[in-house]
Amino acid sequence: MHPHSRLAASSFLLVLLALTGILAAAQNKQGDDEATAALRKQALELYRQGKFVDAMPLLEKLSIANSSDFVVKEHWAYCTLEYSKTLASPEARKRVRLQARRLAVEAKQLGDAGELLETLLSIPEDGSDLKFSERPEIDEAMKAAEASRAKGDLDDARKGYLHVLELDPKNYDATVYVGDVYFSQHAYNSAGEWFAKAIKLDPAKETAYRYWGDALAVSGKNDEAREKYINAVIAQPYTRPPWTALRQWADHIKQPFNAILLQNKSAANPASDKTVSLDEHSLKDGNLETAGWDAYNQSRSVWQQGKFRKEFPKESAYRHSLKEEAESLDAMVKVLAPDAASQKKAEDLDPALLGLIRVEQAGLLEPFVLLNRADPQIAQDYPAYRSAHHDKLYRYMDEFVLPKSGAAAAK
Repeated sequence: MHPHSRLAASSFLLVLLALTGILAAAQNKQGDDEATAALRKQALELYRQGKFVDAMPLLEKLSIANSSDFVVKEHWAYCTLEYSKTLASPEARKRVRLQARRLAVEAKQLGDAGELLETLLSIPEDGSDLKFSERPEIDEAMKAAEASRAKGDLDDARKGYLHVLELDPKNYDATVYVGDVYFSQHAYNSAGEWFAKAIKLDPAKETAYRYWGDALAVSGKNDEAREKYINAVIAQPYTRPPWTALRQWADHIKQPFNAILLQNKSAANPASDKTVSLDEHSLKDGNLETAGWDAYNQSRSVWQQGKFRKEFPKESAYRHSLKEEAESLDAMVKVLAPDAASQKKAEDLDPALLGLIRVEQAGLLEPFVLLNRADPQIAQDYPAYRSAHHDKLYRYMDEFVLPKSGAAAAK
């Protein structure tokens, strides 16, 4: 877990929760008496303002009053985690962090499955305090700034993060947190300036792109937000937060969100077929599709039986590579494409396979593999590909995952 838990919970997501989502529904929960409804409203307003320490006891009262309400319990846990940052004693911080984790576990047992819950469950089981830096003066300065942030003292928090940057001008986290404070103060242009600075410090981290997307989205600048959310995914596609933020934003503005998801009917036995992509859906049975998968299987077998060693002589053991998967899918497309050109025959093909053909015809098979079909072994090829072909990754996201018209991608 990163010491700054907001990195895993999108600012825009928290705004949506507070204004239009679960928390807003909880504000006027059916069955509340007048006093409880007033307490919910007050807790929600404090949470919305980022005054987590002040919201914490109110959420505790609400949770005790209705122990089955996992939404309240989850946000009580989050405020408790933020409260831990205000404590000077390491033992006290540990005790409170353990309490936050216990509350999160209880929320999960009640049925909670939200992204914020994942952040809370990533608290170490022993409640240990994580460091912001190996340099003691930076670690202490960051903790002081975080304590101010948890209390809702935004001006003091910003001063604290700026002090960190005096000590370490290239500190990515502190740069993002300055922008995050501006975001919380609704100074969205200033927030964007700081997120841009963070991106220059490390363009391979997703957080600043995502937070900048949040600021633009809240400002109603959705075209610009779309670009930032896409770049957040491209920066770190094998983590959940950028995808979640992108999907939340897309759903909020009714932007089509598509992915070509293939069920792997291959008989090949790669060293690891554990995917890190989105969930797959079933293929329809059919002789043409079987022939396509047979071509895929045959191509993969060639790689496993020696082609990998020739293509990657410096690697000591076989692994499933981007080249292998792209070449094998290309073999499948060559079998399917002639019949897919016939409208009547295309009607019998799985829409996902038709989408795959369109991706291949656009020259974007490799981005598809890396962003929607990668396993941990294929993912090893991602950094080098991103450095060389960022434009193709963006094109795939732009034209197929977030099409400006639904015609380009298979649902």
